[in-house]
Amino acid sequence: MGTREDLLAGAKQCLAERGLARTTVRDIVAASGTNLAAINYHFGTRDQLLNQAMLESTAESVSRILTSLPEGDDLDSPQRLKSFWDRLIESFGRDQALWSANVEAMAQALHSPELRTEIGAAQVRAREGLSQALGDNDPRIGAVVQTLIGGLLVQALIDPANTPTADDLAAGVRALAALSDPHHD
Repeated sequence: MGTREDLLAGAKQCLAERGLARTTVRDIVAASGTNLAAINYHFGTRDQLLNQAMLESTAESVSRILTSLPEGDDLDSPQRLKSFWDRLIESFGRDQALWSANVEAMAQALHSPELRTEIGAAQVRAREGLSQALGDNDPRIGAVVQTLIGGLLVQALIDPANTPTADDLAAGVRALAALSDPHHD
């Protein structure tokens, strides 16, 4: 690995261990085995390095979940979606520091047009990837799932004991679909 990759690996480690707000440049330098000047040379600022590390870490986590889903016709759509929810909810507990950093980055994006643009582009890719991974190319499916993920993530971080299960989510989506049916009584 080169210095840039070492910095990213060190920043990802710090995000997982300390979170976004508590990670210092000294932490990153120690974890990466590089030096302070390398951060400025390769990324410009600590925030730009951490933003890149957070985006990559989040993308890697979601990608692991999506690629772990059975391929082809091994599962029907409802089973595939339930498997996705189960694995995602599990990752919120297992990778809590990473997901907390993700929420911190969302708050940071309110004050950083650059980060807002990067997260916005990542969200578009995520909607497309979610739709495809769940067996449909309708981007509206990815949009709804992504919206549910945001709320589910906050719930899991704040009150894990009361986080909805995959079955709760499936039943809720079915009930919501019934409510949105114009022929529903």
